[in-house]
Amino acid sequence: MLRQCFRPLERCFGRFGGGDGLLWHMDLKPHASGDFSFAVVQANHSLEDQGQVLTSPSATYVGVYDGHGGPEASRFVNTRLFPYLNRFASEQGGLSADVIKKAFSATEEEFLHLVKRSWLSRPQIASVGSCCLVGAITDDTLYVANLGDSRAVLGRRGVDGRSVVAERLSTDHNVAVEEVRKELAELHPDDSHIVVYTRGVWRVKGIIQVSRSIGDIYLKKPDFSVDPLFQNFVSPIPLKRAVITAEPTIRTHKLKPQDLFLIFASDGLWEQLSDEAAVDLVFKHPRAGIAKRLVRAAQDEAARKREMRYEDIRKIDRGVRRHFHDDITVIVLYLDHPHHQGGHAKFNGNLPSDCTSAPRDIFSFNSDESEDPLRAIV
Repeated sequence: MLRQCFRPLERCFGRFGGGDGLLWHMDLKPHASGDFSFAVVQANHSLEDQGQVLTSPSATYVGVYDGHGGPEASRFVNTRLFPYLNRFASEQGGLSADVIKKAFSATEEEFLHLVKRSWLSRPQIASVGSCCLVGAITDDTLYVANLGDSRAVLGRRGVDGRSVVAERLSTDHNVAVEEVRKELAELHPDDSHIVVYTRGVWRVKGIIQVSRSIGDIYLKKPDFSVDPLFQNFVSPIPLKRAVITAEPTIRTHKLKPQDLFLIFASDGLWEQLSDEAAVDLVFKHPRAGIAKRLVRAAQDEAARKREMRYEDIRKIDRGVRRHFHDDITVIVLYLDHPHHQGGHAKFNGNLPSDCTSAPRDIFSFNSDESEDPLRAIV
């Protein structure tokens, strides 16, 4: 089952759409207790977002991994995190917050070992990292775990039965949020520059906006940041101790009949759309292609901010397009409740175990160009 998840490219699970060679989408596919829709648009020269949905008769896993500094960390998480989740869940008799925490920790530790092995030939690997958002549903219980600023939002039916309410289920670990800045200040009382406002945004040590991630080893292991090799080739800023962590925030939510759908997305979507706008769009439109519709709405908004049209945005090449919007990954998971029996969802026992992964790099896949072998680190 898991081998399907980690093929480098998955042509059979989706298609490129609408004249935009940087867009991939999968309109609708079943999961254990409903349907899901999946779409990704590339803006960076190399796609730094990765995403996957693992389905089985009794559970559904969703992963959105938003890389920074390069695609290596997000690609690594895309191949390692779900196997760790399955392994620890099997060892401990089922999924739990502790199982998820152990899977995150094991993924981080294995990436650290990779960095140590690659360090001398590629010092910049120590500066690559990834946000990590995971949703897991089993036995009517939803677990949401995250590092960084990708976001999970629930669409819940309103009390009037005709409207929808947005409920955020994840915590943004971004120092743009005042509470996150306060948290870091409390953790580092002797460092008045732990968060610095520079280049128009707040950044940890003037470097990075997120306070939690997989990777970014030089911000967690001071030995890397003080090494002359790293300072010469990557960053001249030495650190005395770790300034960010890989400790996820985990929320457990018991699913209720009024819970209609979930939106899992990288911050490329949330930079353009509010939680309420995204949930309202999903509520008012058909299921098929809804993830692509959200991506398009975000691109429309990015174009509007520049007094442009979507048609102008989609003609812009990768790399240059990053100046207009980020990579955007969206997964919409519908929650169907009519089949409840005895307080538990009646899962689709005929559903085969399957994993849907977006392409590692949409431009390369669409144009049949070879990737840089150094990028294919996993």
